[in-house]
Amino acid sequence: MSHKVKPSVQSLKSMPADYRFLGSPPLSDPLENSSSGSSVSVTIPRNGHLKNGFKGTRDSVGGVDNGNEDSPYSVSNGDPVVPLPQSTDRRWSDTSVYARKKVLQFWVQLPCGNWELGKVLSTSGEESVVKLPEGNVLKVISETLVPANPDILDGVDDLMQLSYLNEPAVLYNLEYRYNQDMIYTKAGPVLVAVNPFKEVPLYGNSNIEAYRKRSNESPHVYAIADTAIREMIRDEVNQSIIISGESGAGKTETAKIAMQYLAALGGGSGIEYEILKTNPILEAFGNAKTLRNDNSSRFGKLIEIHFSETGKISGAKVQTFLLEKSRVVQCAEGERSYHIFYQLCAGASPTLREKLNLTSAEEYKYLQQSNCYSINGVDDAERFQAVTEALDIVHVSKEDQESVFAMLAAVLWLGNVSFTVIDNENHVEPEEDESLSTVAKLIGCNINELKLALSNRNMKVRNDTIIQKLTLSQAIDARDALAKSIYACLFDWLVEQINKSLAVGKRRTGRSISILDIYGFESFDKNSFEQFCINYANERLQQHFNRHLFKLEQEEYIQDGIDWTRVDFEDNQNCLSLFEKKPLGLLSLLDEESTFPNGTDLTLANKLKEHLSANSCFRGDRGKTFTVSHYAGEVTYETTGFLEKNRDLLHSDSIKLLSSCSCHLPQAFASSMLIHSEKPVVGPLYKAGGADSQRLSVATKFKDQLFQLMQRLGNTTPHFIRCIKPNNVQSPGLYEQGLVLQQLRCCGVLEVVRISRSGFPTRMSHQKFSRRYGFLLLESIAAKDPLSVSVAILHQFNILPEMYQVGYTKLFFRTGQIGVLEDTRNRTLHGILRLQSCFRGHQARSRLREHKRRVTVLQSFVRGEKVRKEYTELLRRHRASAAIQSHVKRRIAKRQYKATVDASVVIQSAIRGELVRRCAGDIALREKEEENDILRQRLQQYDNRWSEYETKMKSMEEIWQKQMRSLQSSLSIAKKSLEVEDSARNSDASVNASDATELSGSGGDFRTHGRTRSVGVGLSVISRLAEEFGQRAQVFGDDTKFLMEVKSGQVEASLDPERELRRLKQMFDTWKKDYGGRLRETKLILGKLGSGESGGSAERVKMKWWGRLKSTRF
Repeated sequence: MSHKVKPSVQSLKSMPADYRFLGSPPLSDPLENSSSGSSVSVTIPRNGHLKNGFKGTRDSVGGVDNGNEDSPYSVSNGDPVVPLPQSTDRRWSDTSVYARKKVLQFWVQLPCGNWELGKVLSTSGEESVVKLPEGNVLKVISETLVPANPDILDGVDDLMQLSYLNEPAVLYNLEYRYNQDMIYTKAGPVLVAVNPFKEVPLYGNSNIEAYRKRSNESPHVYAIADTAIREMIRDEVNQSIIISGESGAGKTETAKIAMQYLAALGGGSGIEYEILKTNPILEAFGNAKTLRNDNSSRFGKLIEIHFSETGKISGAKVQTFLLEKSRVVQCAEGERSYHIFYQLCAGASPTLREKLNLTSAEEYKYLQQSNCYSINGVDDAERFQAVTEALDIVHVSKEDQESVFAMLAAVLWLGNVSFTVIDNENHVEPEEDESLSTVAKLIGCNINELKLALSNRNMKVRNDTIIQKLTLSQAIDARDALAKSIYACLFDWLVEQINKSLAVGKRRTGRSISILDIYGFESFDKNSFEQFCINYANERLQQHFNRHLFKLEQEEYIQDGIDWTRVDFEDNQNCLSLFEKKPLGLLSLLDEESTFPNGTDLTLANKLKEHLSANSCFRGDRGKTFTVSHYAGEVTYETTGFLEKNRDLLHSDSIKLLSSCSCHLPQAFASSMLIHSEKPVVGPLYKAGGADSQRLSVATKFKDQLFQLMQRLGNTTPHFIRCIKPNNVQSPGLYEQGLVLQQLRCCGVLEVVRISRSGFPTRMSHQKFSRRYGFLLLESIAAKDPLSVSVAILHQFNILPEMYQVGYTKLFFRTGQIGVLEDTRNRTLHGILRLQSCFRGHQARSRLREHKRRVTVLQSFVRGEKVRKEYTELLRRHRASAAIQSHVKRRIAKRQYKATVDASVVIQSAIRGELVRRCAGDIALREKEEENDILRQRLQQYDNRWSEYETKMKSMEEIWQKQMRSLQSSLSIAKKSLEVEDSARNSDASVNASDATELSGSGGDFRTHGRTRSVGVGLSVISRLAEEFGQRAQVFGDDTKFLMEVKSGQVEASLDPERELRRLKQMFDTWKKDYGGRLRETKLILGKLGSGESGGSAERVKMKWWGRLKSTRF
């Protein structure tokens, strides 16, 4: 896809002098002052056809045309193109002479603005016929041909190596490397980085290690960072890495890559991980999708990384510049607000969603304006998790994180707050709906106070307070101002928390490397206050770049009096004066108009046109627009919203509302606003009228920040990285020559290469040079003054005169020359060190041998004394041990003698016993037989006794059984006699009686209720006694039988049968005695009961029974 680029600069100074855009003002340079007044033109027609060559009308072609409307360098191309006067002076000295007869390859510029490589077929006078690779044949003016480099130089990593340094050669070299994913190229001291819009295999730990060991010398961000940290340690001078380029060129990613390398080299304490984790937070809260860039930084940041004395990272500090607050409440079509809003809506947990009353991003009016809710290839939910993890790492508590998310949700819900007109004067009040109540809940304020803050304004007039109701537009502005202020304060608060986490404290050493990642040059269809400030910052950075690489370089050459051909470059001092001049500069006039209560955007535009029309960089247009010629091209600004954004006023009612909130974050925001509003203001902004008007304007604050930044950068050694955007559609592999060429021109890369090639990039003072390399000379020469020593060094090492120049105070060397001296110095030092090491080794060995000899003598004395002492002690111990041994041996001998005696006695006794047993064997046998007879007799006696015992037991058992049967028969007889008596009495009785008798337990007491009959009682008592007798008889019989079986061996049991039988007999005797007593007691009771009721037969029967029972013997 080819894009044509409109001419945006006055002249193409790196091209042949024959080209020039129409409408350019006269130039006061040698190109205009040439004595030749003839004109030439390219014979490439815009309309024609090819036939055996190229035919057509002669048409002058000026540079690049049909530009892309999205490019910041594009302007109107309605002007016709006219030829320039021919000049013999050329921009590039190395392309001024071109031997077309010897060099067949060359570059020719086509009408579309692109360059093509072709071959010369023939040359006739001032015209040449060339053939393009596609086969097309063109006729062009010979002087417009630009020589091409040989094929061996294709894709060199340093543009200084090109034999022919011209625009098409640089473009082709960058494109050649870009197509092979080699996106980094050196341009002298500047690194050119072309955004690949894809992942390239140039990063990771292996590449970091290669650049750390310097085994890889290809251009890279790692190489720039490595140079910075080495120079910081070596020279003890703070360094800075300045990354510039237009929006979408890859500045943010380049800054992150540089930080990764510094963290890898200076890591170890753990704080480097926190530094890297600040990137997700700052990108989420400060970056947004624009038409040109999916991750555009809408703020500038300077990360100052501090190092310890050992080169390890000890802390960092983040400084931010000019957050684009208007993006919170307003987005263009196809763009997005800040990433964090979409990440919060997509990645919040269900609990957090419910707590914040979150819905989808499509439901919020602030996010609906652009109709863009996602970015291709980006997962907002995943990014949200990364942000929360990063917040944890930089020590933001969970409570504070919830408060941060609550503030974000409050901003979104503020956009949904609507207003209702309440009278004919268009006064409004907020509608009490979900949006208003949610905002009040999230920031912790009263809903009525929130309504008043959004619909009323308290104004102090002298000592009185006037309440003014707001119209619909005023209420919307107040609502949006509150939302913008909350988000801006939240962003500043997060940066403050990050700085607290990364604080250096007592570890500060003063050594630091600053990485500047600031917004690139911007030019849109509609450019407002934000683009105005952004482009002003880029102008200031461009001047710093020019001053360091062009102005200071050439001024130093002139001051030191060396032979030098001045190189012209685009100086933007005139544009900076347009912005900063007092009292008639853009910023001064803007601040002045901001102080007027009746000032409008139109009056501002008219004032600018009235006072600045004479400046060549300013052009007043119709209405509210004006145009500024920046270093990168012309940009047309529209003053709509300039005054309001410059004032950036939040009314005191809103500040009071935030201070009354119960949440700590709104209170902190209000305190911060009050502190800033209380700062004294001088100059054109000062006027009476309350705290709101006393605040510094945004432009003034930004200018002060910018001056402080430039002062800080001025105290460092800068390292420049120029990021190039290859196309406007963010497509990998697409390389638009016109767009790349304009960026190269605007950032001055070609001039840098020119100065580096023709200049002296390495310089050193006479004193430092002589001090560093003077030891290479003889001592007599080294004792002279530094200049003589320096010259002597140069002569001694045969450095060619054209490779260096001697200035008043310094020596200037061309590229690579100091490296020769440094290599010689290193080799010499290495040799000296080796010689010193050998000599020191010899000295050390000699001293060691002498020490060994002395030590040996000393050791001999010490060892002799030690041995003598040890011998004396050993002798004493020997005598003592001999005495102890004598005593011990004596006791042992005694014990052995006694043991021998005892053993002898035992042996004798055993022998004697054996003899006795042999003699008395028969006697013992007889004695044993007698003992056996006695034992058999005793056993027979025991058997007889046991038989008698069994007989007795059997007889006892028979007696028991007989007694039991006698008792049982007596009880049955008594029972029958009582039953007969009862039946006879019942037949004679005339009155029926019912008796209940209760016999109570062991006491034998009988209680009668009413009239009790003696016979019923007798029967009951006798029945119980008979039942007990039967039970006891059964128990005693079973126990006796069991014991007999145990004694006879029929049943095994672990008890003594004899003892158990004795115990059983005792139990039987006891029961028998008790049972007899109860029988007698029962007799007495029955006798008493029957004495009053019955006589005669009943008494006789009872007496008979008792008599029989009494006569029974157990």
